[in-house]
Order: sequence, then C-alpha cells, then structure tokens
Amino acid sequence: MSKIADAFKNGKAFIPFITCGDPDLETTAKIVRASVENGADLIELGIPFSDPTAEGPVIQGANIRALAGGVTTDKVFGLVEELRRDVKIPLVFMTYANVVFSYGAERFMAKCSETGIDGVILPDMPFEEKGEFSVEAKKYGIDLISLIAPTSADRVSMIAREAEGFIYIVSSLGVTGVRSEIRTDLSDIVRMIRDNTDVPCAVGFGISRPEQAKKMAEISDGAIVGSAIIRIMEQYGREAAPYVGEYVKSMKDAIR
Repeated sequence: MSKIADAFKNGKAFIPFITCGDPDLETTAKIVRASVENGADLIELGIPFSDPTAEGPVIQGANIRALAGGVTTDKVFGLVEELRRDVKIPLVFMTYANVVFSYGAERFMAKCSETGIDGVILPDMPFEEKGEFSVEAKKYGIDLISLIAPTSADRVSMIAREAEGFIYIVSSLGVTGVRSEIRTDLSDIVRMIRDNTDVPCAVGFGISRPEQAKKMAEISDGAIVGSAIIRIMEQYGREAAPYVGEYVKSMKDAIR
C-alpha cells in the first residue's frame, strides 16, 4: 500500500502546497517543518517552472522568484534529501510534464524514489497521455496522482478506477488562486469516485479560509491549500515559517 494512504488514516487530511525556493530553499525547509509541526498530513512541493499553466498570479510569482534565485530540479531533490532526515509524512511533487520530460522520465522517477518522494502531480498532463510517465513511475514505486475537475464528467469513473495515492479534485474552473466562495457542487463527483475506488480524494483550488476547508473536507477526505500559503511566504519572506505554521494549524483545526 502507498505511503500516501497514511496521510488519510487519522481522519481528514490537510495538505499544504509550497513552491520550493521562494524566497530560498533554506526557508522552504523551515516552512515544511513548521507545517509538519502544526498538523500537515501530506505536503505538495512545487518544482518551479517557467510556464505554470494551472497557476494563478500568486503561484506564478513564486515560480518566477524561485527560478530567478537559481533553483533547479536537482537542487529541489537535494532539499528533499535533507528534509527526509526528519520529515516522515508523505511528500509529493507538483510540477509540469515538461520538467519531468526534460529531466528524463526514468531518471526523474528514480530520483524521486531515491530521495523519498511518494507521488507526482502533473496538472498539464491529460489522463489519456499519462502512459510514458506512469510506466516509469510504477517501476520506481511512485504514485502518479490524477486530477478530476468539474468538467471531467463521464471520465470521472475511468480516472478513479486507475487512481493511485490520492485523487486531487479541482474545486473550480480556471487557475489556482484564493476564491471568496466555492460554488461548484462536488458531491456528485465524490460519489462517483467512491463508487469506483477506495483511493482517498482531497479538494484543492480556491480554498483559503478555515470554513472553506471544513466544508470541502466534509464532502471529501481532505483539503489542499496553495495560494493562501504562498501569499504568507510572499509577505514575510525568510521570516515566514512561524506564520505559515500558525495558518496550517488553523486550517487543520477546522477540518478535524
């Protein structure tokens, strides 16, 4: 069984997303540890990319800052290796197909396995085109995590049946970013997922407040937050870790 399942075994999971290297990798490490200490169950680590098509302006800005600071995929792997000395919760990468393709799919998945990454999310990879990456991921025991959006419709059952690790439910159409409210009724999507798999599902895109996280966790197995955390990192820079920790605690408390 995947280690990712551990994130969901003690109730609802809170999953923060952190762009690696914004403002630097040392700060990223502090933020990851502060998140773990304050109840994060799984962490998504973003490998910076120059054209992050699923991201809104907040996370795009973080990618630009990280790349300008000289962050590379190899340096991110080095960060994971260092984190794994004491961070025991599941870690997954969220990045783009071109990052994996240019690194070499087999080399990338092998390095994930070697450093302690449990899964990979590629938001720009259509489910039907995952073949090249899924073969290499399976070979090295890495879960290739699927996304299901409100537009997935008749594909939900098919995606759910082949899901690994957990399923990332995209709450709203469009890119990542803080939303004042999430109007999409996701209960039908969750029901279809439950009918086809026991793999847990968590909702992301647009969640920023405890009451939103609570609502999304009530219908699924957890809540994912990115942009709201990146905003804190942008505001406090190298001093952001305790503020992110405080935020993570408030969100985890809300979904318990």
